[in-house]
Amino acid sequence: MRTRYIQRGAEVSEFSQIPIWRRMNKKDLIQIGFGLFVVFFVLSSYITAVLHLLPYDPLKINLKEMMQSPDYKHILGTDFMGRDILSRIIVGSQAYFMPGLLSIIIALFFGIMAGLVSGYNGGMTDSIISYILDIIDSIPKMVIILLAIAFFRPGIYFIMLIVGITNIPAVASLIKSKVIFLKKRNFIEAGKALGLKSRDIIFKHILWYNCKAIVIIQATLGMAEVILIETSLSYLGFGVQEPEPSWGNMVAAGKDYFFMGDFYLSTAPAIAILVSILGFYLLGDGLNNALEWRRKR
Repeated sequence: MRTRYIQRGAEVSEFSQIPIWRRMNKKDLIQIGFGLFVVFFVLSSYITAVLHLLPYDPLKINLKEMMQSPDYKHILGTDFMGRDILSRIIVGSQAYFMPGLLSIIIALFFGIMAGLVSGYNGGMTDSIISYILDIIDSIPKMVIILLAIAFFRPGIYFIMLIVGITNIPAVASLIKSKVIFLKKRNFIEAGKALGLKSRDIIFKHILWYNCKAIVIIQATLGMAEVILIETSLSYLGFGVQEPEPSWGNMVAAGKDYFFMGDFYLSTAPAIAILVSILGFYLLGDGLNNALEWRRKR
């Protein structure tokens, strides 16, 4: 969520009346289409895992079927304990999905509130909020996470809480910039002249009508970051621990077998990580192009 996107910042204009699908070129359509496919994959994997609609028990050890290559029975093969790799990849989505949503909700909610209040009120309020956000933004995210792991041995939810808090400044900065631009526009002045409450102007005319794109884009980029952090920590042994599956610890467990010819043990979860992160980033970029009209058509 550290990625900064250029904002075109126009209030209701002739562009906003054009349907979103007519604003997109072929590249945007491909990016968004691929991203939506990844969203479907992640959601379906999570729902399948929650409802236990799995081909095999991902935790059941079966030494008679250990290290089987992919076949009709085990589509992605089995690992060194005879566990079905496909089932473990599906369940592995649980490692980041709900913790990731927590992180995104925290970053968006507090980032939006801070950006709206800071940008609309300005003055001392802006100075205080900006000072607090600068302090949060000045501390490297991974340093905080690694220190928390070293001293407290926290669970994945606590780690994602840290990720959410450290992402607040990025969201607040984007919202604040948009608000500062918009509050000088004629439709805001007209609303004030008509006696509209500041609450209605901020939440309806600024946030709802003009900042939805920022929120959607930051949510997609946030999920990509969540997957990257969770799988990286699990790969290093700081995240989800065996026997519970995570894409990261599956790659770590299978890497020693890669050069023995059993590459599928680590390749399958690695591809899941790559495709998921790439899909969410492309979805965010495609939506940014379509919703913000960043590029000339």
